[in-house]
Amino acid sequence: MTDDHKNSIEKQPQNGQQQNISSKPQPLAATGSSSSSATVKTTIPEPQIKKVDIAIAGVTYPIYCPVHEQEELLSAVSYINNHALDLKRDAPSLSQESILVLCCLNLYEKIHTNQRSDEDRLQQDKQSEALLNKIMKDAQSVL
Repeated sequence: MTDDHKNSIEKQPQNGQQQNISSKPQPLAATGSSSSSATVKTTIPEPQIKKVDIAIAGVTYPIYCPVHEQEELLSAVSYINNHALDLKRDAPSLSQESILVLCCLNLYEKIHTNQRSDEDRLQQDKQSEALLNKIMKDAQSVL
């Protein structure tokens, strides 16, 4: 992996400290008047963040994610990796960046198609319910 790829995933601030992809919530500072003798601090527990090395189409990327989301991340990586490998197999001359762009576009298309299908199903359900209500109303008027 080139430094450019690594820097796009794990950016280095100028002071030399590593910056994670996922942002950690910062603890809230307690506010109060300067005349107050006791300051109330609200402590928000920081989520446990773990570095996970993921591999997509043969390239490893370091990703920082909350520990409780690691299983879902690995599931997503498996799905995306399989899709990217299919693209790489069909077009072996494509660069890693091109494979990932095509992968994103194809996955977006799948998501969009599923959303449209869901909307169509919802519309059909509403029409079926309206028809059923009409039939029931007509049947009650005959009785």
